[in-house]
Amino acid sequence: MPFNFDFKPKKVPFVQTKFRTIKTKIPSPETVEIFREMDKYNTGSGGVQLPIAWDKAIDFSVYDKAGNKWIDWTSTIFVANAGHANPRIKKAIKDQLDKDLVHSYNYPTEIRNKFLAKLVKMSKPYGDRALLFSGGSEACEAVFAIMKAYGQKKNKDKSGIISFQNAMHGVTMAAQMLKNNKKVLAVYGFKDPNIFHLPFPFNWDEKVNWAKKFNDDISELVKGGMKIKNISGIMLEAYQGWGALFYPMPYIKELIKFAKKNKLLLAVDEIQGGCGRTGKMFVFEHYGLKPDLIALGKGLSSSLPLSAVIGSKELLALAEEFDVAHSTHSGNPLSCAAGLANLEEIESRNLITETARKGKILFDGLNKIKNKYLQLIAHINGKGLLAAVLFKNPKTGGPESKFTSRVCELAMEKGLLLVHTSRESIKIAPPLTISDAALREGLAVFEESIDEVGKSHKF
Repeated sequence: MPFNFDFKPKKVPFVQTKFRTIKTKIPSPETVEIFREMDKYNTGSGGVQLPIAWDKAIDFSVYDKAGNKWIDWTSTIFVANAGHANPRIKKAIKDQLDKDLVHSYNYPTEIRNKFLAKLVKMSKPYGDRALLFSGGSEACEAVFAIMKAYGQKKNKDKSGIISFQNAMHGVTMAAQMLKNNKKVLAVYGFKDPNIFHLPFPFNWDEKVNWAKKFNDDISELVKGGMKIKNISGIMLEAYQGWGALFYPMPYIKELIKFAKKNKLLLAVDEIQGGCGRTGKMFVFEHYGLKPDLIALGKGLSSSLPLSAVIGSKELLALAEEFDVAHSTHSGNPLSCAAGLANLEEIESRNLITETARKGKILFDGLNKIKNKYLQLIAHINGKGLLAAVLFKNPKTGGPESKFTSRVCELAMEKGLLLVHTSRESIKIAPPLTISDAALREGLAVFEESIDEVGKSHKF
């Protein structure tokens, strides 16, 4: 069961620094009604999130109505790459709003064209066209359909897709099938028999021959009935999200060779990692991989709902042919204005290079913390300003989820927001605009929280 936080205000020590302010009980008493109203009208994962009612967010800071202020290490959920309420993005949205064009369905607009031109330019040489959608799930569904159509154009039986067990490609039907979420698929009553799942190559096992492991896993799928001649492509999450788990290089190189040999499409889901998050425009650039299709979202606008699929003219034409090239809010003028300003901000402020530099500060600090708490921390994964710290039970060595929830809770009480996953990992993803000083202060708070919970937690 997921850990649920208590929304009853709790007395905590007050905090006042340049980047943090905690001056009330947490959550602040004046925000309790917001939680009650949400519980009354909305059924969702509210209790799994940290008990803070956001009032405003600016750059790398989050505020509630009482004036409490947190260093944000979440970017909401990997969205605010260019910072919360970025001035350039706000102005672009306001300017577009003043033009009295707030929705245009799939009709041509000047702002849509400007955004597309910038996106394609920043994506070269990986594609020369883009399709626009409103969310990451939509983009991944379109990739799924394009891959299927590509194969079936060649041979009606060539509709197979290889994906990875537990990969997170969204919450829609194809995404759940790609993930192999058995609980959800049981409710659907349907599972595409032409989707085949590789076990994820967890890179902490250093003794594994990863090239051999890839080929062995493919052989197991073949033994189970997969026919390589009927596979259209491979869908990869750029890294497995819950633990910022990157593919071992020998494994990914063998995967690329396999795809090339069998003329398979390679599609990469960059929803969580694209637009500079890892110190490169795209995560796949770390692998030396050249995909045929790219799904982007979240940090694409740093604000409003916006996602995209990038690829060749020939491949994206299949989306139009099979009527998956757009949806109601595709290319929304306000979202396109935000997306254009976001890409301009990333480029003009050199945020990708800066993220690589700041990533060194982050990981130097995290590795120092790990070395201090070897009995509690199993792994630290990630690149740039993306990290996951995986905790273990010091008695059994197994994963420890309750401890991570308590660390997230205490850090929040001290003025630092972390990504709560409800499992053994804590994810870290500050806006790429975070200052060096705030990053270092966040590291100090994180270490304090681990230390204090470690002394009181009953394993």
